[in-house]
Amino acid sequence: MESVDAGLEVHATNLARGPWDAGALHGGPVSALLALGIESLEPSEAFLVSRLTVELERPVPPHRPLVLRAQLTRPGRKVQLGESTLSLDGKVLAKARALWIRRGRVELPDTELALPEPAPHSEGVFQTSSMSDTYEAFHNVANEHRFVDGNWIDRGPVFVWIRLRVPLLADRPLSPLQRVAAAADFGNGVSTVLPWENYTFINPDLTIHQHRPLIGEWVGLRAKSHVSSIGIGFAESEVFDHRSRIGRSVQSLLIEARSG
Repeated sequence: MESVDAGLEVHATNLARGPWDAGALHGGPVSALLALGIESLEPSEAFLVSRLTVELERPVPPHRPLVLRAQLTRPGRKVQLGESTLSLDGKVLAKARALWIRRGRVELPDTELALPEPAPHSEGVFQTSSMSDTYEAFHNVANEHRFVDGNWIDRGPVFVWIRLRVPLLADRPLSPLQRVAAAADFGNGVSTVLPWENYTFINPDLTIHQHRPLIGEWVGLRAKSHVSSIGIGFAESEVFDHRSRIGRSVQSLLIEARSG
């Protein structure tokens, strides 16, 4: 397979589609692909992607020859920067910018500031999408959701565990960062405060901060959405694995009333 640096061609399947349009991908697999590109630039395990910012510039279609590229833009011994893009016919559809910070052992004082917040543990209730799905997609087939607080139907804050059931690419295992990127884009949808049948609230971006890598396959989100009458909002999520909180994510929201 060709390298990501030189340009990796990928074709998204139906399982990558989103809830707004069957002809456009969900932000989760797009973010995970861009994370894959970013990870191809890592010089060693001595660095961690501390921040990943994804910008979804245009709809990304399934079943088209998408090209993933990445480049290191600022090397360094302690902090590095890199970028990845997903393009179609030479036009950039989505891009990501990452910040790496070196890993190092630092002894911390035994105070509340140094103690991780434990993850909520619950078997939860298995929930499939409550939307009127007429096609298989990322949100209703490719992922499993288990809600600890809230659900798909009731609007408002939630805590949900999410696990990606399928690989991102058939010949590559999922990395912790890819799992987090795929799940974090759900924060907006699971915590909506607006009725799906009357409004759209699409996030054109996603920013993830993490202070350690995900452990395991499940990503926990404690998510909450905020909206305003000027048609702009944001969703924020605390991100967990089965041990403790590992970071947070934020999404900007473009809010519009559905016609009719």
